[in-house]
Amino acid sequence: MKRIVFLSILSFIAITSFAQQKNQLTGKITDAKSNSALPGATIVLVDMRLSTITDSTGNYIFKNVPNGHTAIEISYVGYSTIVEHIDINGSATKNYSLTASIIENEAVTVTAVASATSIKKAPIVVTRVNKAELLATPSTNIIDALSRQPGISQISTGPAISKPVIRGLGYNRLVVINDGIRQEGQQWGDEHGIEIDENSVSRVEIVKGPASLIYGSDAIAGVINIITTVPPANNTIKGNILTSYQTNNRQRSFFGNLGGNKNAFSWNLWGDYKAAADYKNKYDGRVYNSKFNEKNFGGYLGINSSWGFSHLLISNFNQEAGIIEGERDITGNFIKHLPGGIDVTPGSSDFNSIDPYIPYQHIQHFKAISENSFKAGKGRITLNLGWQQNKRTEFGNFDDPSEKSLQFLLTTFNYNTAYHFADKKGWTLTIGVNGMQQQNQNRGEEVLIPEYSLFDIGSFIYTQKTIKKITVSGGLRFDDRSLNSKNFIENGIQKFPGFNKNFSNVSGSAGLSYAASKYLTLKANFARGFRAPSIPELASNGAHEGTNRYEYGDQNLRSEISYQGDIAAEWNSDHLLLSTSVFYNSINNFIFYKKLESVNGGDSLVLSDGNLIPAFGFSQQNAKLYGAELKLDIHPHPVDWLHWESTFSYVRGRFNHAIEGNSNIPFIPAARWINELRAELLSKGKSISNLVAYIELDHTFAQKNAFEAYDTETQTPSYTLLNAGINGNVVRKGKTLFSIYLSGNNLTNKAYQNHLSRLKYTDVNAITGRQGVFNMGRNFSIKLNIPLSI
Repeated sequence: MKRIVFLSILSFIAITSFAQQKNQLTGKITDAKSNSALPGATIVLVDMRLSTITDSTGNYIFKNVPNGHTAIEISYVGYSTIVEHIDINGSATKNYSLTASIIENEAVTVTAVASATSIKKAPIVVTRVNKAELLATPSTNIIDALSRQPGISQISTGPAISKPVIRGLGYNRLVVINDGIRQEGQQWGDEHGIEIDENSVSRVEIVKGPASLIYGSDAIAGVINIITTVPPANNTIKGNILTSYQTNNRQRSFFGNLGGNKNAFSWNLWGDYKAAADYKNKYDGRVYNSKFNEKNFGGYLGINSSWGFSHLLISNFNQEAGIIEGERDITGNFIKHLPGGIDVTPGSSDFNSIDPYIPYQHIQHFKAISENSFKAGKGRITLNLGWQQNKRTEFGNFDDPSEKSLQFLLTTFNYNTAYHFADKKGWTLTIGVNGMQQQNQNRGEEVLIPEYSLFDIGSFIYTQKTIKKITVSGGLRFDDRSLNSKNFIENGIQKFPGFNKNFSNVSGSAGLSYAASKYLTLKANFARGFRAPSIPELASNGAHEGTNRYEYGDQNLRSEISYQGDIAAEWNSDHLLLSTSVFYNSINNFIFYKKLESVNGGDSLVLSDGNLIPAFGFSQQNAKLYGAELKLDIHPHPVDWLHWESTFSYVRGRFNHAIEGNSNIPFIPAARWINELRAELLSKGKSISNLVAYIELDHTFAQKNAFEAYDTETQTPSYTLLNAGINGNVVRKGKTLFSIYLSGNNLTNKAYQNHLSRLKYTDVNAITGRQGVFNMGRNFSIKLNIPLSI
């Protein structure tokens, strides 16, 4: 609580200080062809967190703008976005002319690097997903929505729990950023998801590869930067009411958001309720205990002035999710365990309930963030501080439902500060320090990992320079992590010996982006990153519900070292978008888990809670991953409203030396090819506008390159899903009354198992002989979004 008070004071102390010259930035936004005004165009000063819209004559104005360097983004529906870097030193006027375009947001800014820049100028592969695209995508959580992007997959444990995977790497090999602070839950665990409400998300930036220097060691796969609250334009109050329903598992959500900005003071409040019953498919019927419910809320207070800005953000994630064990009786029906060792078959009320049964988990994640930017000399200082507490409780005792079988209490204090030098002859330079202090406590009846404390600190330097058509950028970083694991005695036996570990290393990145022509952009980047072993890899000793394995850690594990090269090209013309990227990632000391063999041959088994389960241990081996992503969007003239969009993702992972005759890295996603035919109509309709209808074939190839040594995983057959949808705005007098999104997924009701679904390895159905639980069957979704504006 003391830290929260400290963050609150820090966020608003600037209100009475930092008096500076009050600059104004004004201008006019027009159509490049007709020179007519564009009312309602959006102008954003990205680094200063300021935005506004043009009036009826196309004019805009920013007041109290601090001196300094910033990226400015100008966007308007149906036009190409403009992104420029400008220096503000006194009041100025900037006029811009936008060109009509079939593809919008071609040059959007990204902030998942040291300072804001455009995607075209970034040498690394970056994908940005906007709110409109998230609304049009039916999903059960935010990672499920992002898994449609090229190179992005998910490790799922039912609809409620999804973990992101970038180019075949997940868990602690990627970093999730939420509003400037790295999200720290228990991302090392299979059944731990991302504690962020999907309906609160404004946009997402995905950085692929170990090239984001400002977020520390673990990002050897990349960074997923999730931005929730964005201040509305000055002198406005805006928000939305969003409700949705999905037929398969009766998932429903109710979300409300309202925010305002007046005289440089901004605020925002949002709340969400989401719940779902058990989902179904044609092989399993209703999947018992796949239900979940969430009650989330958040908001912020902020001030923007001539000295910079200061924002205080609060969020609270609260989810109860069933743990799917997949146990069935001899008749093939799922089993519901009752107190006293009684087993029954679940009934209709059990499947339709939104309250999970034993075993289930309760996840609570509270977060307070202070985000600040201050003018300092000719440059500026950014300072982000965060305090978050993640409490995960697992209930698994059928005779005592209130018993906390496991409970992790993880407290993290994050800090991130950087000095951004003034632009000098096209050079931008940033130096910074960031890291975290973390502590884990065990409060449950069982203990899976030891209590520990961790301190992490890193320093970096990042620079970028544009020389005519070439933009070069890169930097260096040094990280040091200290880990103190506590001794633990259980029933007179030492379960966890105490130990201290220190991991340090150097990361670096260098690359360039070349605007070869008006339409063609070429990119190349090389990066070195590292990841320190996580506490479960070093010290775990136990099992928990839903994993069906007993894990042993290894204190002798070394840091993973990654060397990755990326080459990308994009052709973006009036009627064709073609982007492709290839990568090669060599990882020394790659950490993976495998089944342990007993001294007499066969699996090593451990007696846990009366059951014999296989034992797994962690090992290391040099490995390599390589692959490619492709996106094609054809919108031929004169039928510009018709789009054929195709995306393809492929990744292959191999150990340098075979293990038991198998060189495949475990749990690598299968290749995926999505083809969509989309019609975009009535862009300026008087009653219905921006009508979009699509039909889609989503094909996932067979994954035959499984790590079958020690029966760690199995191959997975291919499958194709047929999806379709339609969405649009209902308009009156030029104002959108509401937007509606209708979609149908898996229309043929295909029974399939994704290779990264953990439910694939639950019990065998004695009647059918099929192992595991299958993914969701046919599902129809409806969303209704009502914008609010005062």
